[in-house]
Amino acid sequence: MVPKFYQHILALAFAVHEINENSNILPNVTLGFHIYDSYYDARMTYRTTLDLIFKFHQFFPNYKCDTQTHLMGIIGGLRSDTSSQMADILGLYKIPQFSYGSFQPAMNDQVAFPSFYRMVPNEALQYQGIVELLVHFRWKWVGLMTFDDAGGEHFLQVMEAIFSKNGICSAFTNKVPIYLRILEMGEMNKYIMKSVSVFKNSKANVIVLYGETANIRWLAAIILGVKKSLAAEYNETASFGKVWITTAQIDFALFILQKTWDIQMFHGAISFTIPSNEVQGFRKYIQTLIPTQAKGDGFIKDFWEQAFDCFVPSSDGFTDIDGACSGEEKLESLPGQFFQLSMTGHSYSIYNAVYAVAHALRIMHSYRLNYRRMENGGKLHPWKAEPWKSHSLFKDILFNNSAGDEIMFNENREIVAGFDITSLVTFPNNSYVKVKVGRLDPQTPPGEVLTINEDRLEWHRELFQVPPFSLCNDQCYPGYSREKKEGKKFCCYDCSPCPEDMISNQEADLDYCTRCPEDHFPNKRRDHCIPKIQSFLSFEDTLGIILTSLALLFALITALVLAVFIKQRDTPIVKANNRSLTYLLLASLLLCFLCALLFIGQPKKITCLLRQTAFGIIFSIAVSSVLAKTITVVVAFMASKPGNIFRKWVGKRLAHSVVLCCSLVQVAVCALWLGFSPPFPDLDSHSVYGEIIIECNEGSVTMFYCVLGYMGFLATVSFTVAFLARKLPDSFNEAKFITFSMLVFCSVWLSFVPTYLSTKGKYMVAVEVFSILSSGSGLLSCIFAPKCYIIVFRPDLNKKEQLIRKKH
Repeated sequence: MVPKFYQHILALAFAVHEINENSNILPNVTLGFHIYDSYYDARMTYRTTLDLIFKFHQFFPNYKCDTQTHLMGIIGGLRSDTSSQMADILGLYKIPQFSYGSFQPAMNDQVAFPSFYRMVPNEALQYQGIVELLVHFRWKWVGLMTFDDAGGEHFLQVMEAIFSKNGICSAFTNKVPIYLRILEMGEMNKYIMKSVSVFKNSKANVIVLYGETANIRWLAAIILGVKKSLAAEYNETASFGKVWITTAQIDFALFILQKTWDIQMFHGAISFTIPSNEVQGFRKYIQTLIPTQAKGDGFIKDFWEQAFDCFVPSSDGFTDIDGACSGEEKLESLPGQFFQLSMTGHSYSIYNAVYAVAHALRIMHSYRLNYRRMENGGKLHPWKAEPWKSHSLFKDILFNNSAGDEIMFNENREIVAGFDITSLVTFPNNSYVKVKVGRLDPQTPPGEVLTINEDRLEWHRELFQVPPFSLCNDQCYPGYSREKKEGKKFCCYDCSPCPEDMISNQEADLDYCTRCPEDHFPNKRRDHCIPKIQSFLSFEDTLGIILTSLALLFALITALVLAVFIKQRDTPIVKANNRSLTYLLLASLLLCFLCALLFIGQPKKITCLLRQTAFGIIFSIAVSSVLAKTITVVVAFMASKPGNIFRKWVGKRLAHSVVLCCSLVQVAVCALWLGFSPPFPDLDSHSVYGEIIIECNEGSVTMFYCVLGYMGFLATVSFTVAFLARKLPDSFNEAKFITFSMLVFCSVWLSFVPTYLSTKGKYMVAVEVFSILSSGSGLLSCIFAPKCYIIVFRPDLNKKEQLIRKKH
């Protein structure tokens, strides 16, 4: 027997005794009871149930011989299969049955089981509580242990579905065969050794136990086997700290044969328990029990002998015979796994079931007092019990028991209550207490059904009071995301680093990485976003300072050259090649160097509109001036021949016309560009990692390359004409210098295009500025450096006689 379950009998007896002593509940009526043992056997369960209904000296099924007219209800059983077997018979006769331990969902069918009542809450609430507890502590890899029966299979099916919805997986499923008996040592050892291997090798640190109290005894045997195996493997004291979660059907109760087992293996176990309360007088009631004086109690002798390891003499009183009980045994000295003085949840359910029947009887008795009186003397008819008529009373029954708790049934004939959550605290003397740490209340708003006080929770001592992880593999920390393993459950995964432009910034185990906002980028660990740096070619940058200095330097040099040429405007070398074109070319080069400054600094709307168009038009004027100078040389040479048709084109009109016409084309292109798709300030947060590039969006890339293309066309024409005129007489000719300058110009801008396209951010702007300065300085140096040398250092050569002598 399981000694701890003896309290169930005492709770029934105490409730009946308490009601009979209270005249306010059932005046002039005395309750009695019979107790039968099913021995966990289906045949015995059916036989004893029939025996309750058809009591006679001999047993004749379905014949009412010497019928017990006072049977009003049956309480039982503790196990689901026992309750179901009882209900098969009791349902036929509509006799109320109150189960204090069955959660089997099939029993909710009120058509198949019309007289079945549960003194325990709905099991679906317990399923919800288990999952919410696992989610609360982030336990994703969980072992399941249950009996290999219909109830256990239903539990596994329901939990697997709920687990999947909440990101939880079952690491293993351990099914205890229901056919194992204590004497079948071979089969027992086979099951235990197989289970030891599963428990030892699993990474699950949380195990959920469902079913009956016997599961605890099987689990204890498995734990001892695991510890023994680990100790043999590592040659030291084994550590096997786990979190055990037990359902309300399970109590920490052992056989007397297992009294040497260390209950501390279950320290910190979390249990869903049927709510109980301290019933006044119950502790004193059971403390006064004496096995030799308990009349009518056919169980106390077996309980006493097993619990205290002695035998109770058949005669009154205790004797001094060896092995006999002394009479000084105290129930409070027994460890909690064998007996406890406070009323357990199952005992409390039995206690409430007795009171429910008593209150139904009180209502029925009051009806009879009013309507069943006889005429002669006002005496009652003999009370013939009709238990099937009590169902309407149980439906609406509502009362407060002696402990002050409200008792009522819902529409499913289940007691309206939740579950307590307790933590098992063990002690070195092999005793334990259950500490209430939480509550599962179905009447609270969604999301608040589970409440738990983590400060009161005790964890297994080998966990050092730290909640363990229970995962298939290590967590993916910030900066990583989960990647599914092929052929494994979804709880098993690899951890992959987030891509370069993404992060995972939660505590752990993100399914995917997320992108930062446009103005942020990931840090090196990719676990949070940091603001991007705004980037543009500024005047404060080293590169910006260098380019600005060069632009101003070249502008200054150009201005000096222009000043020299203006001062020496009447000298032969200045007058020889169209003085006005020289001034125009120098002025345009000066503006070219200055327009480079528009590309430096934070882009604004006005600078974006001006810089490319100003650059295009000014450079077109400069190149047009070079082209006009070259054409002027060719025409002047050809006009020197007698009768040549080009004689009428000689003069400033031709040069001015070439510059004007060529420049107007570029002006028209730029006007179209500004009219239809003008440049504008823009932010580019993608081109350069970690930077937001403040740039001028060209608006129309096609128009930008049209401007460059037209300048290239003018440069090519100038180069071609100058190349053809390079061998004309030197006195008229600067074509050689123009040829070389155009070669430099074209080389710079041909290399500009691929370089410009391959750079990003401020360096792209720097490439264009550098190209402007390089090409402009090329024109300046190649065309004007020789002239300046003669003007400044060899004024003796800057005379008409020298030019004529050189010609001859």
